[in-house]
Amino acid sequence: MAGEMGRTPKISTLPQFPGKPGRDHWGTQTAFFAGGGVRGGAVIGATDKMGAYPTANPQKPENMAATIYEALGIPRTIAWRDTSNRPHFVYHGDPIAGLMA
Repeated sequence: MAGEMGRTPKISTLPQFPGKPGRDHWGTQTAFFAGGGVRGGAVIGATDKMGAYPTANPQKPENMAATIYEALGIPRTIAWRDTSNRPHFVYHGDPIAGLMA
């Protein structure tokens, strides 16, 4: 399970919305995996004390997808071919190290 986005930890006021404070969108995300060969209790990466910026082992969505493919047993070399027979590879990242049992 993963969220699309997070919210900033600070309340902001934008000049175009006077009197309507809120929290802006932010790309810091949390995801959790269960089953499929995932090692239970693993924590991968860390953020600063505000949860604002990664401080250790940041990951990309491509790595999350590659981890799912790996758990499903999809070979890293798999590709599909278009009508011109050009290969389009499925993996665009690496499985997240330390997550799989």
